[in-house]
Amino acid sequence: MFSIAFHEAGHFWWARKFGMRVPQFMVGFGPTVFSRRRGETEYGVKAIPLGGYIRIVGMIPPAEENESKRATRMRSFIAEVRGAALDDVLPSDGDRVFYKKPWWQRVIVMFAGPFHNLVLAVVFFTIFLTAFGLPEITTTVSRVNDCVLPAGAVTANAEDPCAVPITPDGQTCEAGAAGCALPVRSPAAEAGLRAGDTILAIDGDPVSRETDVGWNEVQEAIRVSAGTPLALTVERDGDERELTVTPIENLAYLDEEGERTGIVGFVGVSPADRQVRQPFAEVPGQLGSMVVTSVQRLAEIPERIPQLFRATFMGEERDPLGPIGVVGVSRISGDVFAYEQFSAAEKIGYFISLLAGMNMVLFLFNLLPIYPLDGGHVAGALYEKARSTVARLRGRPDPGPFDIARLMPVAYAVAGLFLGLSLLLLIADVVNPVRLGL
Repeated sequence: MFSIAFHEAGHFWWARKFGMRVPQFMVGFGPTVFSRRRGETEYGVKAIPLGGYIRIVGMIPPAEENESKRATRMRSFIAEVRGAALDDVLPSDGDRVFYKKPWWQRVIVMFAGPFHNLVLAVVFFTIFLTAFGLPEITTTVSRVNDCVLPAGAVTANAEDPCAVPITPDGQTCEAGAAGCALPVRSPAAEAGLRAGDTILAIDGDPVSRETDVGWNEVQEAIRVSAGTPLALTVERDGDERELTVTPIENLAYLDEEGERTGIVGFVGVSPADRQVRQPFAEVPGQLGSMVVTSVQRLAEIPERIPQLFRATFMGEERDPLGPIGVVGVSRISGDVFAYEQFSAAEKIGYFISLLAGMNMVLFLFNLLPIYPLDGGHVAGALYEKARSTVARLRGRPDPGPFDIARLMPVAYAVAGLFLGLSLLLLIADVVNPVRLGL
């Protein structure tokens, strides 16, 4: 709600600064829960907290003189929309209407809302990086698997996966059938590794204590050593111990997204991570990576919608990298805050990172050059300026304001698509929510 209100405040402050009349500033949609009028503006909160708006007088210009008067269903629809918008214009408004303002002022007003989300994203992300830090992997063992499960095993989420017979590719089967057996005990458990052990050396070669780097060395040594004993030097309760572990071949994930698998050496341990505070000098680079990731995720939404539909109505497992709605984000935050193994600092840091990511996506999404998004208005004003410049260079009269009313059919179609996606996300987040696996 705060992010939405701050977004609308960006539009509002600059509209007022440029002398535009703004009769309404609302957070939410639907029936009004509370409102109060101050000056010429009504401020209020509505019942459905899924957005907000400010109403600027004169967003749609009057019809052009040379506009066709031939009656068609589309022209009648556009005329109705234009008439409803112009009903707000009072004789005393004069040049205070939106369409009479210079193109650059309209660009600033419409860009200011998303820009406020960018400001929040930068502030929240900077706080998260410098005060809480990024999770970085250490060489300390957080968990030792009791048994070995191939990547994608259907029993992975079972109450006791080690007690369920499976085939080599991880499918359940009947005990005694060919190729069917209980999962073998993990090499790590056989070797006596325990959660809390810190791996110091492998075959006498010291392992880097630098976060991420050290675990990559451990992982690489294990993956290329299937069937070959490895001598591990570990620290446990302040004492050094020597353990011997023999990795076995197993089908494992080769990337963080879980899209590529391969046969590699496997022992059955998971690393612990710790929060590492980042210096201010790292913020721009990390912020750039966040922008790139957000753009990629937005671009992937259309191709991920079919899977979202199947997960919602056909029982398919929900894609953790797919789109997620407000309810889903709220559930994730609740899961994090309910997880007892997270410290208070980790929970607050995760929440701040969620706020940063949400505001970054709002910034990028609203700048899409599609009407009725803010980016559509910005694109319309820039097109108007380009059209005016071309006319001036050709010695022709200024064609005047760009008639945004002609895009209203597109706006309604886009709004319908967004509404449909929002409804699909709402249902999916209720019946098949994204789980963090905590």
